[in-house]
Amino acid sequence: MRKRIPLIAGNWKMYKTGQEAVDMARRLVQLISDVTETEVMIAPAFTALAPVSEVLKESPVALGAQNMHWEKEGAYTGEISASMLISAGCKYVIIGHSERRQYFGETDGTVNKKLGTAIQSDLIPIVCIGETEEQREAKQTYSVLDKQVTKGLNKYTAESLKKLIIAYEPVWAIGTGKTATPEQAQEAHQFIRGLIEKRFDDKLANSMRILYGGSVKPDNINRLMAMPDIDGALVGGASLDAEAFSKIIKFES
Repeated sequence: MRKRIPLIAGNWKMYKTGQEAVDMARRLVQLISDVTETEVMIAPAFTALAPVSEVLKESPVALGAQNMHWEKEGAYTGEISASMLISAGCKYVIIGHSERRQYFGETDGTVNKKLGTAIQSDLIPIVCIGETEEQREAKQTYSVLDKQVTKGLNKYTAESLKKLIIAYEPVWAIGTGKTATPEQAQEAHQFIRGLIEKRFDDKLANSMRILYGGSVKPDNINRLMAMPDIDGALVGGASLDAEAFSKIIKFES
């Protein structure tokens, strides 16, 4: 029996207008009304957060954001704060997604600062880590994960990280159609859990949920979730279709 409650999170990235997001959220709520043993989160674009929040009220689906700034407020054009996310109805925030790292200058240092803000603001942080294809081919997967965990979680205590969720997303599998085999994903998840135990303690390591992200689809979710250290999924493209996403949430192929 799985000790950790699974979380299936949908990252909608830069897709869907406000109305499209509302329609999708409404349909999703209908499709998963019978789901009770899996937690679900969706992260629409910033412009859709408030209207989608209204749709999700009284439903088991939680709202998340795709990013945020670490400062409380200030002259940071184009950024969004934790309090703004909370006022829009957010419970979760994704931090350090590989696309933020690749295209927008996100570093382990900024991930670390954003994590602190999330903790202080009582947002549940989903911190993303993972290696590129070049790093995997160079057999640097474990050293990359070690660095990202060590620097990203630096200065925090086990107590402060009790709500933290880590998402392992091999960069080479995001939006490419490639997926790590369940065994490859399990090896990485087991390594990450070991890092948490070594840096903090076994209580945090055993309770922390570690999600897999990277071309998750209805036809591979069951095999991934069968692995002992995979506690859910951070889903990209397949989360944009209500029917496909509901099958992933229900672990249906």
